[in-house]
Amino acid sequence: VQLVESGGGLVQAGGSLRLSCAASGRTFRNDAMGWFRQAPGKEREFVASIIWNGGSAYYADSVRGRFTISGDNAKTTVYLQMNSLKPEDTAVYYCAAAVDSGGQYNYWGQGTQVTVSS
Repeated sequence: VQLVESGGGLVQAGGSLRLSCAASGRTFRNDAMGWFRQAPGKEREFVASIIWNGGSAYYADSVRGRFTISGDNAKTTVYLQMNSLKPEDTAVYYCAAAVDSGGQYNYWGQGTQVTVSS
C-alpha cells in the first residue's frame, strides 16, 4: 500500500487547510486510516482517524471541534479539514493506514508540512 499526502502549506492563524491522502495498492483490506503529526523536537502524536466499517471518527482533544476527518466510499482517500488553525498546529502531518493488521497502523505516507504563522 502506498500513501501520498498533499495539501500542506503556510497559513495564518485562524485560517484553514485541507489535507488529502491517496492510498493505492492493496486497499481492499484497508480497515482504518488516520492522521498523525510531529512538531520539531516532539514525538509523533495522533490527530484523527476514521474506521471504514461504520465510519466512526476519532480525534485528539487538541483538535476536536476544529478538525474533521472524512473519506471516500472506496476507502482510497482520506481528508483532514483543518479550521481555526493555531501556531501550535505547526508540524509535519503524516497519513497512515491499518491494512489487515488488527487495527495497527502499518503503512505511512511521507508527510506534508503545515506551518501556521501567528
